[in-house]
Amino acid sequence: MRRLGCLVLIAGLAIAALLALGFVRGWTGDGPAAKDTTVIISQGTTLTAAARDLEKDGVIDSAKTFLSRAKIFGSDAPIRAGEYRIPARASNREILNILQSGKVIARLVTVPEGMPSILVHEKLMAETYLTGPVDVPLEGTVLPDSYSFERGESRQAVLDRMQRAMKDTMAQLWPKRSKTTVVKTPQEALTLASIVEKETGVPSERRMVAGVYSNRLVKGMRLQADPTIIYPLTRGKPLGRRIRRSEIEAVNGYNTYSMAGLPAGPIANPSRASIEAVLNPEKTDALYFVADGKGGHIFAETLEEHNANVKKWFAIRRARGEM
Repeated sequence: MRRLGCLVLIAGLAIAALLALGFVRGWTGDGPAAKDTTVIISQGTTLTAAARDLEKDGVIDSAKTFLSRAKIFGSDAPIRAGEYRIPARASNREILNILQSGKVIARLVTVPEGMPSILVHEKLMAETYLTGPVDVPLEGTVLPDSYSFERGESRQAVLDRMQRAMKDTMAQLWPKRSKTTVVKTPQEALTLASIVEKETGVPSERRMVAGVYSNRLVKGMRLQADPTIIYPLTRGKPLGRRIRRSEIEAVNGYNTYSMAGLPAGPIANPSRASIEAVLNPEKTDALYFVADGKGGHIFAETLEEHNANVKKWFAIRRARGEM
């Protein structure tokens, strides 16, 4: 009887040891999920409620066992609200650490350089993971960049970050402006920078284009920037056709072919680089520029030189079948 009792005790201890080992291994061992899983933890969700959802999603085998292991082996830190990506085969320990970390899935909305505000608005409204309405921002108040956001965040909150970035950028750059800049206020800088942004896609030309327009402003010449004709017609969206003579001659607050000086306000959201170019323009005697057919421009100091360059550009366009 004693021998049988010892055998039973040993067997019981062995079973208990195996169960304990399985319990421990269940904390650090591979989980059941065969692929990455996205989970959403709402504000105020308890670990118990989250565990039930994790079990339903197949991320853990048992909510009850997960909670027991978390109580014994895990941290007491609370889980944090947000959207998380749980890797395939993530262990109980890894899952709890992820939910406590607050390292939510980062999503991005990108505003390209020179995007007008009407398109910024459309881009924000098209983001299905954002919530709530938002008005079209004032032109020139958004800094082009990529902005991260969380699922369920409001569109207004994202727009606020975009506009705060522009305010911070201007506050940083304005005190560093060159004495040669022609703009007298930050708003004038944004307006001229938006024209520079729309007139050249070549980064190395920005300061030169800014220098040309600065010279024209000093001399009282008209800027004659095509994008300022288009802006009142489409609010910055592509026109989709050639500009008409009547539109070139139109009188409004933006058309720099029919008025001298700067337009009424920005015609797009300029990049930091274009703002810097306007605040520190190239020292040049050039007053004109025209496309060179290679993506850049040819600059000229006299009208005669400019007209010759225009003829070359027209010849290139005719050869391409564009005229």
